[in-house]
Amino acid sequence: MSPRRWAAAALVSAAALAGCSSWQPGSPTVTVFAAASLKSIFTELGALFERENPGTAVVFSFAGSSDLVAQLAQGAAADVLATADSRTMATAVDAGLVSGAPVDFAGNVLTIVTTPGNPQGITGFADLAAPGVQVVVCAPQVPCGAATERIEQASGITLAPVSEESGVNDVLGKVTSGQADAGLVYVTDARAAGHRVQTVPFTEAESAVNTYPIGVLAESANQLDARRFVDLVTGSQGQKALAAAGFTAP
Repeated sequence: MSPRRWAAAALVSAAALAGCSSWQPGSPTVTVFAAASLKSIFTELGALFERENPGTAVVFSFAGSSDLVAQLAQGAAADVLATADSRTMATAVDAGLVSGAPVDFAGNVLTIVTTPGNPQGITGFADLAAPGVQVVVCAPQVPCGAATERIEQASGITLAPVSEESGVNDVLGKVTSGQADAGLVYVTDARAAGHRVQTVPFTEAESAVNTYPIGVLAESANQLDARRFVDLVTGSQGQKALAAAGFTAP
């Protein structure tokens, strides 16, 4: 590993593990770069991995998939990459960042979320383009934004969002804080938000199903545990947990 990558790994691990009583300096870690929409389920799977591999800690960095790939290309150190679409993973593969072939492990679709009570009376995708409706979406360069664009193209309906965010968590935050009437997020994020939002499914979402791939990074300093984490996600335990969180099979 280059000095820059080693230093980055040390900083990430030290910050993330400072409060971990079961981890000791020198013990193995697995650093996972994962799409923002995976935060809840991967945190759960990380805890399971640590229970099944005592002494090994899982460190996460969650962000928009394109941001994660850009960080890796600039020298950030990590062991595993999981993105929210195949296009972004292909960028990482083409850049030589991934070791071997990534594996598809889940699928997801967008849904509409509104503030509780749905005061604008939104019933479908077309309503998001109505005058006076403040809608927020993901930026086009991240998978949830690319999916939004595919839905616009398929439906012939063009939105005029008040803002474009770098990840679904930011979109969700705009809606739950009352800064927007509605937003487009993944079904799994809407489910995790619970009573903080009202969900409005729409049929056009099926025209833009996102497939999530995962892979071990070429410059991983812990290839063995990285592959074990990938095996957990793609194996029966991981697939059961993903399904319970609302993800579909890849």
